[in-house]
Amino acid sequence: MTLITGGAASGKSRHALRRAQEWGSHVLFVATCVPQDDEMRAKVARHRVERPESWHTVEATRRVGDALQCGYDGAVVDCLTLLISQMLVERASDDEIDAEVNDLCTAACGAAYPVIIVTNEVGFGVVPEHPLGRRFREVAGRANQFVASLADEVE
Repeated sequence: MTLITGGAASGKSRHALRRAQEWGSHVLFVATCVPQDDEMRAKVARHRVERPESWHTVEATRRVGDALQCGYDGAVVDCLTLLISQMLVERASDDEIDAEVNDLCTAACGAAYPVIIVTNEVGFGVVPEHPLGRRFREVAGRANQFVASLADEVE
């Protein structure tokens, strides 16, 4: 498993796509974003165009690890922090989020093909003003540390 991390709009997804294209034409792309406004819908549309037509896309906001089925040349999960954000919006507990991340890592580490998980760096900026923002930073930071500890490679 490879973890690709970086700041917002820093090219993480594009880098993951380039890496995955080296694996072959039968790649699984797991999208965790639920576009809730025009800006996110436009970003999702741009990302769809960037992916080869031969790739299979699954949209998953829970049980993401279940999407990592056999028969692919590799998989890209984009992205962990959007998954966590969506779960927080749905009022998931920290334990539920931790379990989701653990299940994803178990599936990714057990996959018979390479898996890239994309995530965002959190905590480099100012302390979030609102409690939900601070909780997101803590939960996502903990998740990033956990995934990185299991990854074969962190970029």
